[in-house]
Amino acid sequence: MIQKLNIPQYPVPLRLVLFLLLVALLWIPRAAIAYFLFPDPNLRTIITMGLLFGDFIFLQRWWGVAIYRQRGLIQSYGLVGTRRNGFELLMGLGFGIILTFTLFIVEGICGWVIWQSPENLSQFILEGFLCGLGVGFAEELVFRGWLLNEFERDYSLSVSLVVNSLLFAILHFIKPLPVIIETWPQFPGLLLLGLILVKAKRLCQNRLGISIGFHGGLVWGYYIINVGKLVKYSGSAPAWLTGINGNPLAGILGLGFLSVIVCFLFIFRAKKSRFG
Repeated sequence: MIQKLNIPQYPVPLRLVLFLLLVALLWIPRAAIAYFLFPDPNLRTIITMGLLFGDFIFLQRWWGVAIYRQRGLIQSYGLVGTRRNGFELLMGLGFGIILTFTLFIVEGICGWVIWQSPENLSQFILEGFLCGLGVGFAEELVFRGWLLNEFERDYSLSVSLVVNSLLFAILHFIKPLPVIIETWPQFPGLLLLGLILVKAKRLCQNRLGISIGFHGGLVWGYYIINVGKLVKYSGSAPAWLTGINGNPLAGILGLGFLSVIVCFLFIFRAKKSRFG
C-alpha cells in the first residue's frame, strides 16, 4: 500500500514533513504519559527526549526499508562502527575542545577574561564529556545524517551544503524575539559551524565520526569553561568582540576562528578534488 504512494518522488520538504508527522504520532502519546508519571522536570525531560530520539531511530530504520527499499539507512548516513570512524571521532573531539580553549586562552592573554580555580573540576570534565558526546551524536545524526541525506537526494552537493547549514542555524535560533535581537551575532557563527560540519564529513568520505567529535568537543569545552566557571570576564572588551552572553560563537573572535576553518576546508577540498 505505502509503495503506491511513491513517497521517494515527493519533494524533500514534503518527505520531511511526513516523516516528522510519523515521529510525532509515535512520540506524543508516550511523552504525555511520561509527563504525568514523572513530576521531576529534569527527569521528565530526560525521559521524553530519550523516547523522542528512540522513536527517531526506530522510524529511520522503518523508513529506509518501507520507503526507500534500503536496509542500513542509518549506516548510509556515515554512522559506521569502523576503526577509522572511531579515530576520526576522537580527532574531532580533541580538535573541538582545543579550539574552544584556544579562544579563551587568547582572550586571557588579551586581558578580556580572568582564569579561575574552581572546585570539582574533574566532575565538570566528566559531565561535559557526556553532554558533548550526547549532543554531538544526536544533532549530527539528525542534521549531517538524516537531513543532509534527504537534501542530497533532490539537490546538488553545494545546494545541500547551504540549505543544511541554514536550517541548522535557524532551528538553533528559535527563541523569543527579544532574545533573537540580543543574540543575533550567534546566527552567523551557527551558519559557519554548519558549513564546517558538512565539509568535514565529506572530507572523511561521508563518515560521521569527525562531525560528531568536533561538535561534541565544542560543547564539551564550553561546558567545562561555562558551567565550571573557569573564567570571569574582566569587562575590558565589548561583548560583541568576546561573545554575547559569554558564547564565543556570538563574538567577532569566535567568528574569526570559524571563518579560518571554513576557508581551510574549502581550499583543502578544492585541492583534493583537483589532484584526485
